[in-house]
Amino acid sequence: MIEQHINTLIQLVSKELNLDKRNFIYYKNKIAGICNINPIGISNTLSNQSIPETIDSIIEQLVNENIIENLFDIKEMKAAEIMDVFIGLPTEIENTFYTLKKENPLKATDYFYHLSQVSNYIQTNRIKNNIHYKSSTKYGDLDITINLSKPEKDPKEIKRLKELAETSTVVTDYPKCMLCIENEGFYGRMNYPARSNHRIIELSLNNESWFFQYSPYSYYNEHAIVLSKSHTPMQINKDTFTRLIEFVEQFPHYFIGSNADLPIVGGSMLTHDHYQAGHFEFAMDKAKDIYCFKLESYPEVQFSIIEWPLSVIRLKGQDKTSIIEAANHILNTWKTYSDEDNNIIAHTDQPHNTITPIARIRNNQFELDLVLRNNRTSDEFPMGIFHPHEEHHHIKKENIGLIEVMGLAVLPARLKQDIQDIKAHLKNNALPYNPIHQEWVSTFDIKDEDINQYVDRALGHKFAEILQDAGVFKHLDEFKRFLLQL
Repeated sequence: MIEQHINTLIQLVSKELNLDKRNFIYYKNKIAGICNINPIGISNTLSNQSIPETIDSIIEQLVNENIIENLFDIKEMKAAEIMDVFIGLPTEIENTFYTLKKENPLKATDYFYHLSQVSNYIQTNRIKNNIHYKSSTKYGDLDITINLSKPEKDPKEIKRLKELAETSTVVTDYPKCMLCIENEGFYGRMNYPARSNHRIIELSLNNESWFFQYSPYSYYNEHAIVLSKSHTPMQINKDTFTRLIEFVEQFPHYFIGSNADLPIVGGSMLTHDHYQAGHFEFAMDKAKDIYCFKLESYPEVQFSIIEWPLSVIRLKGQDKTSIIEAANHILNTWKTYSDEDNNIIAHTDQPHNTITPIARIRNNQFELDLVLRNNRTSDEFPMGIFHPHEEHHHIKKENIGLIEVMGLAVLPARLKQDIQDIKAHLKNNALPYNPIHQEWVSTFDIKDEDINQYVDRALGHKFAEILQDAGVFKHLDEFKRFLLQL
């Protein structure tokens, strides 16, 4: 049965990657060796399976026959090792990528994205289980996602990890983090992801070596990560703006942005400098200008404040040097700006002001959105003044990072069941739901509307309110006071 699945996998991957049939026996023997089985020559295949389903079937058979342990990390390492058989060396993939890029950058990213999917590095089978819909708000159609793609470890695996930690004398920091270039081809270990089937593309940005890869758990179409060669902390400065602009210059069909470089307002990985990119249009991309202004020192650049729940300055122009210089001026001015009436203090025992930048090319112009952030806390808001406030924690209390800044909610998996229970309760009052949502549900005024649509829309409006919490300026007049400092 395992061999049938192996044959199926070879056929499926060969078709997707246009691999030479001459290599069939080689692939079969290599995978059989990885699976610790002896090939017996069966050549028939199983139909109506996808690549992820087939690799899952192989792993399931290995578990059933006690060849590998039924532990998530062990199964992931074996699956990645099997898929690595089909993938070329990094130099081979880079050569193909850059050959295609000379013809058309879109062809290059299409090739690399397809390879990352076929290799099962991008977890397409798990991503499809995510809940995703658009919710109409006064800021446009926000994207609401409940992410179910990252499986939780079961108690048995957590126990095993504890036992290994107690008995192991090996201390390793290789790779230093999950974004380091040393992850390329890394076998993995318990409590560290398998990366045998992982490949990255080297880029030159700002005359430095950076690397391009895709996220294994995509939040949006072609969710890519651009990472520093060195394991250095996140930092927003003039070099950041230069790299972002140069990236979209090389890949004009992609956006790219960076999380802020401070806790609370930054993303979850502040120890390794990196950006996120992709082929996706967010609600923020479509936001309209509500106030336009000029800066005499940068006549080639158009400036505006956009209609968005966070505080955003948009720069447009064809001269990339002017845009980078103007962005750096805004950043440096914002870093020292205080407005105590609005809880904005630039520095106490640490800096508090920073920026979340996003770059794109539109209508043959560079666009650079600068989202003003502040990470102060207070007695009233101990998790952050410009952070989801406590009345919204039943929906989300995690940081508002780059993806959510742009209008895509990444909500916790627990909400799938919670929202289903709320809808069931509204249809039949006898059914219970999680009491943490009681105050929110009490505000509903459904009348004759469809309950499912109403609750989904209410969740979208709740996300818009969460984003409003993260905005440093709540009114345009407050924003204009900062513009005077520019």
